[in-house]
Amino acid sequence: IQLFLLPARMSTLHVETARGKSGCTLTLTTHGLSPMSKDSTMPEVGQAAPDFSGLTQDGNAISLSDFKNKKLAIYFYPRDNTPGCTKQACNLRDHFEALNDLGISIIGVSDDSVQKHSGFAEKYSLPFPLIADTDRVMMSAYGTYGKKTMYGRMFMGTKRTTFLINEDGLIEQVI
Repeated sequence: IQLFLLPARMSTLHVETARGKSGCTLTLTTHGLSPMSKDSTMPEVGQAAPDFSGLTQDGNAISLSDFKNKKLAIYFYPRDNTPGCTKQACNLRDHFEALNDLGISIIGVSDDSVQKHSGFAEKYSLPFPLIADTDRVMMSAYGTYGKKTMYGRMFMGTKRTTFLINEDGLIEQVI
């Protein structure tokens, strides 16, 4: 299975599965034209994942503790219904079952409203929760909101980032 969590012009995450006597194994490799710059507040591999709580597109509360003893991929993205974000969400939708087979749950996070998330999730039949982080508390905790550069212009925005959190609540990979 090849899974692109980010647009092809940026970094990508490849998920390969191999079934053996012991079940599934997961190998993660990142590739890209230019690596994303690290933010000093972004949690690093091996650190505890910052706790979070937020409302999903259905208006339900969700938190890190809901995924205790489970693997979790949290992907932060700039905006619903934009080309790159739609491509990313639809790719995750298309590989949702394969990720579930590996025991990985998915959560998307942006600063769009619950209402915008609801329309986006319905329009593209997204089977995973999208957290409406309108006050950017979760983005701050994960270091995914900050200075970005596009076409030579610097501005503040959401850094497209994915965190893979293991069953012990530790960051296993940052992409």
